[in-house]
Amino acid sequence: MEEINILFTGDFCPHNRIEALSKQGNNAAIFNDFIDVFKGNDLNVTDVECPLTESKKRIPKTGPYQFAAPHTIGILKFANINLAAMANNHIMDCDAEGAIDTISLCTQAGIATVGIGNTATERRKPFSTIIKGKKIAIINFAENEFIGAPGGEVAANPLHLVNNYYDITAAKREHDFVLLMVHGGNEFYHLPSPRIKETYRFFIDVGADAVISNHTHCFSGYEIYNGKPIFYSLGNFIYDWPERINTDWNIGFVVKLKITNTIDFDIIPLKQNNEEPGLFHLNETEKKLFDEKLVQLSSIIRDDTKLDGAFNDYCGSKKRLYEAFIEPYFGNAIASLRARGFFPKLMNKRKRLLLLNITRCEAHRDVLLNLLSK
Repeated sequence: MEEINILFTGDFCPHNRIEALSKQGNNAAIFNDFIDVFKGNDLNVTDVECPLTESKKRIPKTGPYQFAAPHTIGILKFANINLAAMANNHIMDCDAEGAIDTISLCTQAGIATVGIGNTATERRKPFSTIIKGKKIAIINFAENEFIGAPGGEVAANPLHLVNNYYDITAAKREHDFVLLMVHGGNEFYHLPSPRIKETYRFFIDVGADAVISNHTHCFSGYEIYNGKPIFYSLGNFIYDWPERINTDWNIGFVVKLKITNTIDFDIIPLKQNNEEPGLFHLNETEKKLFDEKLVQLSSIIRDDTKLDGAFNDYCGSKKRLYEAFIEPYFGNAIASLRARGFFPKLMNKRKRLLLLNITRCEAHRDVLLNLLSK
């Protein structure tokens, strides 16, 4: 069969200096020499990590709010992005209004969306297309971290193993290839947790032909499992944060799936938004360092013992932070004194939201369970 080329990028959040370049209409200065990567593909897919909206609404949550101006949709059009995956932990930051604005912008720009909707049926529905005679489905879902509007009007498609299983198997019956984009993992940690590895392998077992993951804001390794690729994190794509210049935040990669009767791929590393805003290819020295790191991370992923050890070390590094999350007053005597006003109430609305998040979101819960088990 004729080769099908589908490009996947990491997280797209076009604020700060990128938003300013977009307002000037200077998209060429955003993509620079990297624009060649988007040319000649049959499909270009990105994770739209924030609402593109002027809405002032905000959902109740912990953590930062991310959003960008509507004109930044022009960045995606300039790069010929055909599909926006929207199941992630920031697309709902500006409530239903922000998400609806973003979907509408994509529709007007001729960009399809996946992983979001007004009903469970809508948000679980795969993106389906025929390319060179082959039917291809792309399914998008995210770990359960602030992925819905409080009123339930709009939500992203959640990681839910039962529903995900049914959606993958149903898509496989109707398509030649089923590709997953999953938003999850532990931020700033270069490796998957053992749970994530097990889960993504399960998705391959039940019919997925490739798994591409985002969210951690740093790139991870990959593995070939039963002949199918799993990429555990692409890192950031376009996500300007001036306070993080020249860190892991600024190095990532895109992956081009090359589909024939099997799936091959090219990994194309990138650097973005250091001293100079925008997206660039790595130079020779940077590429060598990237390749060495990718090999190292991938070797750890393949070894369950090493992966378990690395995750235990990571959890240990987060011990004080998570203890602060879960350390309210404890004991009947203190509870009685608190009830009578001798101690301040600790479980305020923000504290409840934080505890809800670290127990509901799978990545946070992995760390919590590990530490509590000690």
